[in-house]
This record gives sequence, structure tokens and C-alpha cells, in this order.
Amino acid sequence: MSRIKELQKQVHKVLKSMEDNQKRANAIAHLHGVSLAAVMIAKKRGEDPELAAMAGLLHDLYAYNSGSYDDHAHKGAEYARELLEKMDLTTAEETEAICSAIWHHDSKAEIDAPMDEILKDADVIHHSLGDPTKDIKPHELERYEKLCSEFGFI
Repeated sequence: MSRIKELQKQVHKVLKSMEDNQKRANAIAHLHGVSLAAVMIAKKRGEDPELAAMAGLLHDLYAYNSGSYDDHAHKGAEYARELLEKMDLTTAEETEAICSAIWHHDSKAEIDAPMDEILKDADVIHHSLGDPTKDIKPHELERYEKLCSEFGFI
């Protein structure tokens, strides 16, 4: 079984503990949507699509599991590190790249490492295109406009 499929199984196991069915469905849609967007962006930018997919699957898992978005990016990076190390799916270097992306994914105004940027952009894509009837979040607007240009949406 692929590493992504193994990780998906674990993510779904964690999400099963969510009592609210609609919140669980939204969590699954968001994690898988960000993962897919991250793969597309990574392929376009010449980065590792498998690591991007894994970062996307894990990026908000801590928040969904804990029910709290308080410092969720930083706490989520540590949660992801523990999970990846326990599952023994990634090398230390791969784990670091995934966890760095998760750590930085909430800092949309800053520019960080390429994998960090992929996750930030994938998160913005899902927030913005997941429901095209919603307004773009003000703190994501500049990044969204750059993505539209990069992908020829404008």
C-alpha cells in the first residue's frame, strides 16, 4: 500500500472520533481538497507531490482532533511529527519538510520554503474555490490573486 493510502487510513481513523457528522464530512473534504491542490501545485513547481499530499492531509488534523484552532499550525506540526514518526512512513528529512509546511501554513503573508508555500497556496485554493459563492478571506486575497495568475484563472 502506498504511503499516502496508509496516511489516509490513519487520518480517517482520527476523524472518526468527531461526533458531528457534518463537521467530520467538512474535515474530510478540506484535508483531501488541500492534499489534491498541493499535489497539483507541487507538480507545477517541480517539488515532491507525495510530500505535498501528505502535508495537505495532515495540516489541520490537530485542530479537528482537538476541536481547537488555538495555535493550530504549530501544535499541528508537532502532532504530525508524532504521527509520522509513530507510523514510520517518512525519513527524518521528509518529516521535517512536511512539519515545516504545517508549522508555517497559517502565515499567509510570509514567504517560506517551497513546500511551505505549496501548503499555504493549497489551503488558499481550497478555501477560495471549495465554495466559489464565498468571499475570499482578506488575509488570503493577495495570495489568491497570485495563484489565479500562476494558473491562468485571470
